[in-house]
Amino acid sequence: MISEATTEETTDVSPGEKSQPSSPPIEVSDESEEEEDGPMPTRGSKRISLQRFTVYNSISTMYIVGSNAKETLFRILEIQRDKDNDIVDIIEEKNYFYTRKDMVELLNSLDESIEGGIHKIAQGYGLLGLIKFTADYYLCIVTKCSQVAIIGGHYVYHMDDTRLIPLDINYRRPEKYSDEEKLLSIFKYLDLGKTFYFSYGYDITNSLQTNLCRLKQDHQPQFAFNDRFVWNRTLLEPIIRHHWGATTYEWFQPIIHGFIDQASINVTGRKFYITLIARRSHYYAGARFLKRGINLNGDVANEIETEQIVSDMLLTSFHDPNFGFGNSTRWTSYVQHRGSIPLFWTQDMNKLPKPPIEISLSDPYYSASATHFNNLFERYSSPITVLNLIKTSKEKQARESKLNGHFVNCIKYLNQFLPKENKILYHGFDMSRHSKKNLDVIRPIQQIAQSSIANTSFFHNGPPEKMKLQKGIIRTNCIDCLDRTNAAQFIIGKEALLHQLQALHLMSSSDDTAGFSQLEYDSDAVNILTEMFHDHGDTIAIQYGGSNLVNTMDSYRRINQWSSHTRDILNSVKRIYSNSFMDSIRQEAINLFLGNYVYDLNRPKLWELQTDFSLHNKLAVDDIRKKISYIHWYNENYFHQDQKLLAGGDETRLWTHDSTDSWFNECYKAKKFQSFTEVFQFSMNSTSRYFSAEDNVDANDINPFRSRKRQPPPVAAAHSAKPREPKVTDITPISPLSFGVSEENKQFYSDYLNYAKLGETTSVPQPQVSHLSTSAVDKDVYNYYSAMQFSSRHADSRLYGQYCGLEQTQLEAEDDYFR
Repeated sequence: MISEATTEETTDVSPGEKSQPSSPPIEVSDESEEEEDGPMPTRGSKRISLQRFTVYNSISTMYIVGSNAKETLFRILEIQRDKDNDIVDIIEEKNYFYTRKDMVELLNSLDESIEGGIHKIAQGYGLLGLIKFTADYYLCIVTKCSQVAIIGGHYVYHMDDTRLIPLDINYRRPEKYSDEEKLLSIFKYLDLGKTFYFSYGYDITNSLQTNLCRLKQDHQPQFAFNDRFVWNRTLLEPIIRHHWGATTYEWFQPIIHGFIDQASINVTGRKFYITLIARRSHYYAGARFLKRGINLNGDVANEIETEQIVSDMLLTSFHDPNFGFGNSTRWTSYVQHRGSIPLFWTQDMNKLPKPPIEISLSDPYYSASATHFNNLFERYSSPITVLNLIKTSKEKQARESKLNGHFVNCIKYLNQFLPKENKILYHGFDMSRHSKKNLDVIRPIQQIAQSSIANTSFFHNGPPEKMKLQKGIIRTNCIDCLDRTNAAQFIIGKEALLHQLQALHLMSSSDDTAGFSQLEYDSDAVNILTEMFHDHGDTIAIQYGGSNLVNTMDSYRRINQWSSHTRDILNSVKRIYSNSFMDSIRQEAINLFLGNYVYDLNRPKLWELQTDFSLHNKLAVDDIRKKISYIHWYNENYFHQDQKLLAGGDETRLWTHDSTDSWFNECYKAKKFQSFTEVFQFSMNSTSRYFSAEDNVDANDINPFRSRKRQPPPVAAAHSAKPREPKVTDITPISPLSFGVSEENKQFYSDYLNYAKLGETTSVPQPQVSHLSTSAVDKDVYNYYSAMQFSSRHADSRLYGQYCGLEQTQLEAEDDYFR
């Protein structure tokens, strides 16, 4: 994790101070000069990953110094602005590298030759691009980030904080109530420090299948980012306009908005990582009641691609000495999709609490829906399975059921023109009705999941003759694509996890043991997947609806129904409040950041618009002329995407330490002392934290696929002990919390025993809480709290902090006594 302390420890490459001309401009130790990444690269010889950035400013030019993580190789970028022509000039001597000593000399020469010198103004870990509101350009940089996952040896980072830096050195804060000040405030309302992600070496805008197939086709990781999921596309446009091509992404990081989490399944010393990636589309993006259904371009609201990667971490990278470059068989992935119902429908948010659903535009030919499904064919091929979870039964006031009839007619109309083998597979399931009638919700969705995975398969990497591709996708929706959809996606992901583990030979696939029941609920592996999908659903719900999930898997499994019911009510109230008072300003911030709105003196201001319909439904004249046929609305070439992905993959290249994949230098910090506690892989969430030697559990059974239904001891257990006065030496060993570790060996427990013994033999004042000796009560207290499972995850700790209440107060009081 990159913290503020890390930022302070980073050695600056700065020009000398004007006040001390006699002193050396910067101290370069012998150690830093000797630190090398191998032979010095020359022009065009290799691509280095720029991971540290320092920004300098002068009267007319902004200089950005980029370096690798070790700060041994450097490049420099110049950004100039001509105020008269309002043009940004970006200058770089492409693929020219400097050593640390050369860069110091260059900066010193610039400092001496430029009037007024150059001044360091910022340091960061990523460049997001340039943006202009009314007059001035700003550079957006990432100032803080933290590691959230590692894929193929490449770290994925969460953006923790960002900063806008004006290009003009004479910049003055805009006047109050000016258009510049209003737009700047709206821009900052979109918090870029929450749920935005980037990576230096791995393309997180594309699926693992796309990335590895492309890697093997070209034998080099040429970046071809998926524009649908690049949220800073507008900020990158001023750079792309200068025909930089791939060089743009050597300096500037494309970012995604969504959710990324990673956890480890530990099986007899082997580690298997589960990585969950949710990519939110920036097309037709916005808040819940303001973005419903579909637009004229075929883009749906709340569209998210969720990828589940399961990997055997015996080898870190995608390469394997036995199978060749990029052909490791230890990587699998499964992709599913969610998005609003692809029809023109709206809800008036002023009519609370349940706004009626209205069909805003009737299209008998479903042309926008056809465009949407044709786009899905292009991205995922065929077959497409649609899982529709909205209500089908009669309602007092028809809402969801009204929309259901139109959606069914849409699928029927589109299917009549598709080839038989490529028809859209439609499944309707009234999940809400089944749940209210206490009917089984999980099994019907499980059967649909099994059928869908059998049709689409999943991605399993390997040599071309062994590689398995996912062809097709399952598309899930409810009315909001939040609560019911997330629960269904978890059930589908659980079924996919079984197939992925079987492909990695971690679970048996024989007839007598295969089946969904082999991955039992309440097992460590399923518990950790449940947590990940719960966080996944909460994040998506906050982004779209303004609150956490209202109904979770616990609600549908009928677990902890009292606490779940209370939480659901609170989240419903939060969601209504957010939709009523916060959605409008959030929508304005999204429209500004994504470039949907561009400032123009001759047009209404962003805050003056009555609706943003025109911002999200831009159809050019050429688009109207190229209107697709109502009958042949699909492209047949999209049904054969597997052949395209496998093309050029016949040649096998044995793995070598090649400069085209810098995973080793990114993953392992050579010549740097690091504690295991500082390494991300040792601090990530793991099934190990679930294992505890409790009742009815074999102390040696650490199988993460076995159900562990634990009954936690009652809170009063610590206070109901029978009066007794045992000796400290008679205390029996406490059951270990983790395999092979005894609590008697833990230092804090040894200190406690010494404290208890000291209390019996000396006159040290004791807390007046009981007539019993400390060795009697404290052992029960210690046993009780040792058995409790506390989560170390950041997301969970926030939840515990909100809902613990009196239990937290009691815990703190007893903890004070225990200490």
